[in-house]
Amino acid sequence: MKNLLLFILFLLPFTSFAQQREANTYRIMSYNVRNGNGLDGRTDYDRIAGIIEKACPDVIALQELDSVTTRGKQTDVLKKLADITRMHYIYAPAISYQGGKYGIGLLSKERPLLWKNVPLPGREEARTLLIVEFDKYLVFATHFSLNKDDRQTSVNIINEYAGQYNKPIFLAGDLNDDPESEAIKNLSRNWKILNNDKTPTFPANEPKQTIDYIAGYISNGKTYSVHSRQVMNEPVASDHRPLFVDVRLKADVDKVMRTKPYLQNPSTDAMTVMWMTNVPCRSWIEYGTDSTDMKRARTFVEGEAMANNTTNRIRIEGLQPGTKYYYRAVSQEITLYQPYHKEFGDTISTPVYSFTTWDDNKKDFTALIFNDIHDNYSLFDKLYTQVKDSGYDVVFFNGDCIADVQTEFNAVRSISHYCEGVGGYSIPTIFIRGNHETRGGYSMFLWNLLEKKGNSHSYGAFNLGDTRFVLLDCGEDKPDDHWVYYDMNDFTHYREDQARFLESEIKSDEFKNATKRVLIHHIPIYGKHLDDYHPCKDIWEPILSKAKFNISLNAHTHRFEYIPIGEDKNVYPVIIGGGNNEKSVTVSVLQKKGKRMTLKVLNVQGEILQNLDL
Repeated sequence: MKNLLLFILFLLPFTSFAQQREANTYRIMSYNVRNGNGLDGRTDYDRIAGIIEKACPDVIALQELDSVTTRGKQTDVLKKLADITRMHYIYAPAISYQGGKYGIGLLSKERPLLWKNVPLPGREEARTLLIVEFDKYLVFATHFSLNKDDRQTSVNIINEYAGQYNKPIFLAGDLNDDPESEAIKNLSRNWKILNNDKTPTFPANEPKQTIDYIAGYISNGKTYSVHSRQVMNEPVASDHRPLFVDVRLKADVDKVMRTKPYLQNPSTDAMTVMWMTNVPCRSWIEYGTDSTDMKRARTFVEGEAMANNTTNRIRIEGLQPGTKYYYRAVSQEITLYQPYHKEFGDTISTPVYSFTTWDDNKKDFTALIFNDIHDNYSLFDKLYTQVKDSGYDVVFFNGDCIADVQTEFNAVRSISHYCEGVGGYSIPTIFIRGNHETRGGYSMFLWNLLEKKGNSHSYGAFNLGDTRFVLLDCGEDKPDDHWVYYDMNDFTHYREDQARFLESEIKSDEFKNATKRVLIHHIPIYGKHLDDYHPCKDIWEPILSKAKFNISLNAHTHRFEYIPIGEDKNVYPVIIGGGNNEKSVTVSVLQKKGKRMTLKVLNVQGEILQNLDL
């Protein structure tokens, strides 16, 4: 136990800088390590490596490095540091020295793509520029001469090479000059000094001069933001102090949008548009009945525009019933979000899509109902081909379509695939929870990616024309006290809440005045293939038995089943959708034309398994 405590105490100082950084954010570091020779007279490579690990840089430029010299006891210093820090390394020797080499180097978490070593002038000793290219940026690492004219010439050479690249470029190293010098002023014409040049870096024990720099190239139009910068308080390990900056690169134009928009919570006078971005943005919707004359809708929360987020939910209100609207989703990347200063990347617009608001006077509609797909995307795609030409107005996903809610990534992937597949950018989609959607580390946050119909609960009711839809959320398929839930479920009380909602709903004018009524929930109350445990039956059946539904659409058992009225003491017909393989999967097409409502159930081959006149 004592050894474990000592190990933990040893780790604590080295984790203070190792916080998780945002996407496209990189820590660039520079350190003149004096070959590991500290001001205390000790040459200690482990100490230098510990400082690097504490800062946790993505890339670090190092100066004054021996490679197998006599004074270094034949140690390849950069390789030793790379082995300890578990980083890739590139060495750039400037001169031969004591049977080996002396120069600069670079360590990086990411494997470099390309690199080159460019000679720089040095009258007292030759100098070098190490150019290293990564996927999204380049680093120029160097150690300037002690001669003033050599430094001026070095700046010109660096500018010449920087002009050859169309990526963000960062310069890091010991430039041996102060901020007011001619060389640094010349450098600043094409580069922006990113570290605070008012914070000195030399000598390490009592810093008085700023001669170490990290700069960003600004002449190729590649922009980025500085999120933080620091000179580390390390007074002994070398005669220089280490420094770093955190830079946020602008995302590539084609990488800003993560998903296409998808429509949620439709109504006669409003529509919610949702989409995901890969980077924090500020976003809005441009919409109108004329695609050439559109206005803007944004989301405000208590007076503040929703921004610097990746999940976008914008409710367009004040619309006209039964009207076609054109719209596009727009997101502008935010690369820096501070109280009084913000910086932005590119503004990206989706293509112009359209949707049509619902109309109480329009009685006819077609709805598709999928269930139990369990993230089997190829199966879903094949099933959808059987109904894609149905001219549908809305799509329901009746539970267990998202099988893995362990992470946001998996949930977004499923929602995006389904919505994009059915044209969810123009046709509203309604997701109903099954028991699988209640499982996994992200299940509590699933509604961040969707919008509840009515915007309050995972259950509810609404009208589509003169048809009343009632949606229920069954929750899990085992008792709340089952060991697998670790005492973290209470669906019993949630079902009781829905029972009270049902009692009120079936007494409402909207329910009574509807010409047709459709009930949708995942776990069936009736059927031949149910488990012994019926989680909802005892609570809901006494109420539902008094309600006049034309059809109940259920799922869960992975076996298609039609239960006519009275077969299982049911007072309305029941359809249970099939499972997640080609032998059992089904899709239902619910259609209303005039006073007639029909339901057709198809399999993946397009065969009609059931055709009901409701």
